[in-house]
Amino acid sequence: MRPSPVAAAVLIALGTAVPAHAARAVPAPEHGIFLTVSGTDQTWIRGVLLDCGPTPPPGPHPQAAKACEALALANGDFDALADDPHACTKEYDPVKVRATGTYGGRAVDWRRTYPNACALDADTGYVFRF
Repeated sequence: MRPSPVAAAVLIALGTAVPAHAARAVPAPEHGIFLTVSGTDQTWIRGVLLDCGPTPPPGPHPQAAKACEALALANGDFDALADDPHACTKEYDPVKVRATGTYGGRAVDWRRTYPNACALDADTGYVFRF
């Protein structure tokens, strides 16, 4: 049994609508930085909002005060975050990180890939500890 022309048109419309919806970018928050950590093939992802506004950080980041202090010492530059050196294995299990939003009135869009979660932690300290 063949589908009716109307049913076929609906299926085609739905098939083209899903990719268009999925391609939309998530807007950056107006206040704070949305931090994400994900597996290389996007098999998992976690994220949290870090707001380092003028008041003590009340947001959902579990280490918000220490993360904001680290960002302040780096003047909001994720490449300048102080290292927290500790021994890591050489296991290759890449993680991708991203920070997007605003810090100190400046737009932030920073991304890196680390060879494993331990290397990420050693390089970024409290900022990505969530």
